[in-house]
Parts: sequence; structure tokens; C-alpha cells
Amino acid sequence: MVVLNRIYTRTGDAGTTALSTGERRAKYDLRVASYGTVDETNATIGLVRLHTRDEAVLDPMLGRIQNDLFDLGADLATPERPEPLGWEPLRIVAAQVARLEGEIDTLNAELSPLRSFVLPGGSAAAAHLHLSRTVCRRAERLVVELAADPAETVNPETVKYLNRLSDFLFVAARWINDRGAADVLWVPGQNR
Repeated sequence: MVVLNRIYTRTGDAGTTALSTGERRAKYDLRVASYGTVDETNATIGLVRLHTRDEAVLDPMLGRIQNDLFDLGADLATPERPEPLGWEPLRIVAAQVARLEGEIDTLNAELSPLRSFVLPGGSAAAAHLHLSRTVCRRAERLVVELAADPAETVNPETVKYLNRLSDFLFVAARWINDRGAADVLWVPGQNR
């Protein structure tokens, strides 16, 4: 259980922050940047939900994703260690990735195939979903870079989850745009 009865601690005033293991890292550390960008993705989804709260299909999906992103952040904030932690760390699991895949398939079933790339826009919800998608892709790039560091350990399901999530956000943007009818399509060379 999380108990936050004091928000400021002053422990980060020197430019470090604590991982859930107690280890201190610089605030610019790649692991901290990774879970910070996951948090940023979550915040952008919160903005999307201002436009989807009356949507019975998409909004509950987004709510589950927001909770998953906290799980993912906790996973990244708890690097695997050879010594026991004394508690079971929270990890993203394959079932969370599979649920995203099923939700992508559900939304995508109502869309016609694309004949062009889609520009971010159409509706406010779609534009915010595209913003969430791009922030999610940045988080994915950071986590992949972190995973490539031989001194770091990263649960492979976190990378899979972020990869599927960016796909979900793209499909959701099309779906909320009148099932793709209100998509704004790229016209190559249009302004030459």
C-alpha cells in the first residue's frame, strides 16, 4: 500500500532520486528518464480522457491503460537485483500485453484500411491520442536504450507493452475520429 502524507522530502534537492530499491540515481539517469516519460505518457492519456469520459467503449480501456502505466513505472523503478528485495516487485506481465492486443483488434475491426498516412487531428480526442502516441514512442525508445545497457536489467514485457500501446493509441485515434471517416490524411507534396 502507498501512503503519501508528505509530498516534499528535500531528498532530491541535490539532483538525485531514489528507486524503489532505495538506490539513489541522478535525476537525468536513463532509468529515471524512462519511467518519467512513461508518467508523461500517462498524463497525456489523462488529457485524452477529458474528451472521452462519455464514451462507453474507449474510456474504460484508457482507464485500464493508465493503471497499467503506473505498474510499468513501478517495474522500471525496481531493477532486478541478485540479492532478494524482501518483497515481490510489481512487473508487467504478458496478459497485460495480450489485453492491449485484443483491444486493438476490437477497435480496428470497425475501421476501413488506410490508403495514406494520417495526420494528427480530426477531433480533439484524436489529436490528444496522437500526442499520447508520440510520447509513448519516446518512452519506448528510452526503455529500449536502457535495456541495451549491459549494466541494466529491464523486463522485456515493458518494451512489448509500450510497443503495443503506441499501436493502440494510433488505432484509438482513428476509431474516435468517426471510425476513421474524420481522419486527416497526408497528401504527399501537396504544398510544393
